[in-house]
Amino acid sequence: MHSAEKKHDFEPKVVAFVCTWCTYAGADLAGTSRMQYPPNVRVLKFPCTGRIDPVFILRAFQKGADGVLVSGCHPGDCHYMAGNFHARRRFAAFRVLLGFVGVDLNRLQFSWVSAAEGGKWVEVVTELTERVRAMGPMREFKELEQEEQWSATLTTPELQQAYESI
Repeated sequence: MHSAEKKHDFEPKVVAFVCTWCTYAGADLAGTSRMQYPPNVRVLKFPCTGRIDPVFILRAFQKGADGVLVSGCHPGDCHYMAGNFHARRRFAAFRVLLGFVGVDLNRLQFSWVSAAEGGKWVEVVTELTERVRAMGPMREFKELEQEEQWSATLTTPELQQAYESI
């Protein structure tokens, strides 16, 4: 986008954690179909939403994300049987924790987008980008960018790579 084309004073940074099989394929369909949507989203692909550790969401906010999207297969359609059910339960509890520590939950969105739903991907990304743009920059966690102490182990190279690329 050229500076002359800039329409807004604030362009939010949105990080999307998506599953490979459904949401990533839906986003790819939107792109190959030349559907227009805001370019504010950085997509990080995971094998399943069940593999997305909530710490990754905190890290995205620490690294400057103004909004975060977690999206995968529709419940009942997970390629790993029940991964999205595990993710849904985990993130329901995690949202309560984020609200407790002061994160405006309008900055975090969970959605289900199938491989055939390129149009839905466009709607979800556009709506989240506009909502976060209206809220302004997220500043609450940027000072926490210090080396965090995390007891979990990244068990695969792809999870290690995903964590480091946030």
